[in-house]
Amino acid sequence: MPDTMLAVVKPEAAPGVEVRQVKVPSFGRNDVLVKIKVASICGTDLHIYEWDRWAQHRIHPPLIPGHEFCGEVVAYGDEVTSVKQGDFVSAEMHVACGKCLLCRTGEAHICQNVKIIGVDSDGAFAEYVVIPESNIWKLDPAIPQEYASILDPLGNAVHSVLAGDIAAKTVAITGCGPIGLFSIAVARAVGATTIFAIEVNQHRRKLAQEMKADVVLDPSKEDPRTAVMERTGGLGVDVVLEMAGHPTAIRTAFDIVRRGGRISLLGLTSKPISLNFSEDVIFKGITIQGISGRRMYQTWYQMTALLKAGKLDLHPVITDRIAMKDFSKGMERLKTGEASKILVYPNGTK
Repeated sequence: MPDTMLAVVKPEAAPGVEVRQVKVPSFGRNDVLVKIKVASICGTDLHIYEWDRWAQHRIHPPLIPGHEFCGEVVAYGDEVTSVKQGDFVSAEMHVACGKCLLCRTGEAHICQNVKIIGVDSDGAFAEYVVIPESNIWKLDPAIPQEYASILDPLGNAVHSVLAGDIAAKTVAITGCGPIGLFSIAVARAVGATTIFAIEVNQHRRKLAQEMKADVVLDPSKEDPRTAVMERTGGLGVDVVLEMAGHPTAIRTAFDIVRRGGRISLLGLTSKPISLNFSEDVIFKGITIQGISGRRMYQTWYQMTALLKAGKLDLHPVITDRIAMKDFSKGMERLKTGEASKILVYPNGTK
């Protein structure tokens, strides 16, 4: 075992990162040391990189970011019993306290004391990462490493899609970032009928078509409500998965959902949003759900089953593969709006 490793480090409270040699992390008696095979860049990592308002209030440098990965178990603490050296693993990076009301009533994914590896403690943009045994997720070696590295955002999609009835339902997805694109595949796999994808970005609309959305709409050029109503007999869609967090997209979600339908909200807003609760919610009798993270660990079993069954083709969403030493180039590429999921390889092997 080496003493040092290559890692992406947020060294100080300022924009940017550094790729440098740091000490291999030590681990406790209930921890697992994982050698990273592939990591993946998330929008949260871009917030940390750019040092925006959210990052300034949440992140405490120095920090190794990164919360999407797969790897191999290389060592573990004396009290670890569920893994062995060489196991292929990923992890749920939300570490719940296990003691609050939410954790003790089956809602650990919204634990009031949650800590996130890669946000609140050192994460996976490194050659090695330490994970509590309770958060390790063992993987079937048949699952491709590329897919295994993106289980965190795929889990968000699975959680959103399966948060209510979906089979034989019409579905609209507002916002086709990676999670929105994954949601197209998941909704298709579990029996949705017509799938609408609503996205202003041309690159993302192209990917939505590759993910086999039935109708792809550009809301800057056509009215989504008119288009949806024409194709649903004036009813609207059964389910809206809101992934953008933009005020206009949220407004669209409420405009196109049918009476008695469901809206699952995952996209994060930067400011309060105004709604006409009488007309948009109460009189329509709709169900509104806030979606946070992945259900622990129901969602993990669900997405693993879908992957093992070969139900999901996610390759169109993976647009870039980079060596970790080129991390900053990857972030600049993501900022162009022409990349979707960027995979990061610690050893530079693609």
